[in-house]
Amino acid sequence: MNHPSELKYARTHEWVRIEGDLVVTGISDHAQDALGDLVYVEAPDLNAHITVGEQAGVVESVKTASDIHAPISGTVVEINPDLEDDPDFINDDPYGKGWIYKIKPDNIADVEALLSNTDYEAGL
Repeated sequence: MNHPSELKYARTHEWVRIEGDLVVTGISDHAQDALGDLVYVEAPDLNAHITVGEQAGVVESVKTASDIHAPISGTVVEINPDLEDDPDFINDDPYGKGWIYKIKPDNIADVEALLSNTDYEAGL
């Protein structure tokens, strides 16, 4: 499994990357591998305020459906438009083309409370 050290991770298998004053979010390589081939992604609504731990969307594969949880609290400012036609970007490139949404965090410092790649992998 590939879990880059520059990212932070939630126990619920989401990753985050800080880009300026925004936080990019997706699901981890471990999560996409466990789900199998993805066929549908439901991202949170644009401009919705999401709270850490709450359901922020759904990913569906040929095997099952799984909730996406908010790793931090904030307002959704962008959704990956490419996933509507090509949800398999998450399988092919979960940390690049497979990002799901970007949020303006309520508190950017909340990212530091998430897991390092080492701690995340230790919990798998």
